[in-house]
Amino acid sequence: MKEHVRMEMAVVWQVGQDVGSEPDIRALMWCEDRGLTPCRPVPDTALLAADSWLVDEGRVRGLERHRHRFVAACAEATGDSPARIERFWQEAIGALPRAGAWFPRVELAGPEPARLFLRIRPAPPRTGSVAVWVDEEADPRVLPRRKGPDLSLLSELRGRATRHAAQELMLTTPDGLVLEGTTANVLWWEGDVLCRPSPELPLLAGVTTALIEERATRLEVAVEHRRPTAADLDGREVWFVNALHGIRPVTEWLGSPLRAGPARYAASWQSWLDTAAEPLPTTNGDFR
Repeated sequence: MKEHVRMEMAVVWQVGQDVGSEPDIRALMWCEDRGLTPCRPVPDTALLAADSWLVDEGRVRGLERHRHRFVAACAEATGDSPARIERFWQEAIGALPRAGAWFPRVELAGPEPARLFLRIRPAPPRTGSVAVWVDEEADPRVLPRRKGPDLSLLSELRGRATRHAAQELMLTTPDGLVLEGTTANVLWWEGDVLCRPSPELPLLAGVTTALIEERATRLEVAVEHRRPTAADLDGREVWFVNALHGIRPVTEWLGSPLRAGPARYAASWQSWLDTAAEPLPTTNGDFR
């Protein structure tokens, strides 16, 4: 990143820290010849691919998995060279602040020619549990396996949940099979077996879910793929998991007679996940 861009970003972040308020969201566009330069944020409706993760005091969980998912999504969306996306990625990681709590997002946005963007955002408040609205409408996403194109729609659906005093909305297939939330994968416990919807269903491959499954394998905890309806989750310990909040047990199902089961496993797995973050890599042009 050019020196004048780093200086401008440093001033904005320092001002936010000095006055005790959250710094402004910063949007940067990437060009191969100029690197990252300030720009206006692109609307979510223009997104072809996107990825986001929590950075807390310079540490992040599963960064390589986020990189792989984003590079693959960009290549699928436009046929772009993975090597070019990797160059953008390295500059984007170098531009992230190493102090404070942040929720950056990398973006590929159209129309043609599609361009690459970095959005540096303060991390929203995080919670340790979640209330979920159970909607009767089937999943309306167009590209559920690629993060980005449906973010605007998912934001509208999450707004619907908020109007019902919930933080999440559960998406289902037309025949009522559980898929995921608007921002989270769904996991649940059946006895001592950790379950998740079958990957054959239209799901986003979650980074946090992958980390949890890896730990389950190390601990010899059985993991099984199922095709449940909402009724199959009645009385069970259900988690909504994502990169921002980590693991959130469901404490209330709204708009449904479902009962939330006791969260017997959540606390210990949340404690482990809190320790799973690793320092951001140091790259050329690293901003501190």
